[in-house]
Amino acid sequence: MQDLAGQAVSLAFSVGACLGGAWWTLRHWSRARHLQDTPTSKIRSAAQGYVELYGVLKALPEAQVQAPLSGKLCLWWRYRIEELRSTQSGRKHWRLLESGSSEAWLRLDDGTGECLIDPRGAEVRPMVRERWQGSQRHPRGPAARGLLAWLSAGKRYRYVEERLHAGQPLYAIGEFRTLGGAHQGFDAVAAQKALIREWKEDFSALLARFDRDGDGRLSESEWALVRLAAQLEAEQRYREACARPALNLMAKPGESRPFILANAGEDEIIRGIYWQAAAGVVLCFGGALATAWLLGIRHF
Repeated sequence: MQDLAGQAVSLAFSVGACLGGAWWTLRHWSRARHLQDTPTSKIRSAAQGYVELYGVLKALPEAQVQAPLSGKLCLWWRYRIEELRSTQSGRKHWRLLESGSSEAWLRLDDGTGECLIDPRGAEVRPMVRERWQGSQRHPRGPAARGLLAWLSAGKRYRYVEERLHAGQPLYAIGEFRTLGGAHQGFDAVAAQKALIREWKEDFSALLARFDRDGDGRLSESEWALVRLAAQLEAEQRYREACARPALNLMAKPGESRPFILANAGEDEIIRGIYWQAAAGVVLCFGGALATAWLLGIRHF
C-alpha cells in the first residue's frame, strides 16, 4: 500500500513537471514571437497600439529619483534586502526581508521624438546591478569596494540594487498612444453628444443658458440651439487640443502581451527567452519520461 501511495505521489510530480514544462515553453515561445513580429518604430511616426521602440533614456527635468539603498541618483530602481538565517540543523540560507521598485516615469528619446513610459507592470532588465553585504538592515551609502567589501563579507544582511540611468540605451515594447496634437481623431457626433451629457449634469445652468421663453423646459427649437452650441464648442476644443504639443505615452498592454524595458538589444532578449523556453522543453521531456517509466513499473 505504501509503495502504491509513493508511486501515486511520484506520478503526480512527473505529470506536473511535464505539463508545467509544456506551459513554460509555450509561454516563452509566444513572448519571443511577439518581439520578433513587432518591428521597431520611430516615435514620430509610430502607430497607435502595440509598438517596439529603441532609444536613449533622458532625465525628466522636474523629477529627481534617488535609489533607496545606495543613495545614488538614477531614473529608476529596484531593490531587495535579504537576511542570513540558520535552520535548526545548522544550515544557513538567505531569507527575503523586503523588496520594492520605483514607479517613476521614464523618458525615451530616439532622435525623432520623445515618449514617456509608465514602468508599472513592466519586466525591467537593467544594465546596472549591485550586490553587497552589511550588518545593518538598511545600508548607509553605496556598496563597499576593495578592502571594505572584504571586511563586510559574511555580514548578516545582503543587498541587491538595480538601476536605470540617463544616457543608457533602452529597448521598450508595450502599448503606445499619443495624446493631443493632430494624432487624435475627431468624431463630431460623439463629441457633441458627450458635451451635451456633460451640460445635462447641471440642468439648471443648461436652462439658464438656453431656455429663451422662461417656461422651465427646453422646447424643440431650444434643443436645436443646444445641439448647435455643443457642436461648435466640441470643434473648438478639438482645435485647441490639436494646437497643444503631442504627448507620447507607453504603458502595460491590456492584453497578455509582453511589456519589456531593457538596456539590452532585441536579439539578446529574444535569445534569452528562447533559452528559457528550451529549459521548459527539458522539464517537459523529463516529466514525460518519468511518467512513462512510472506507468511501466505499475503496469508490470
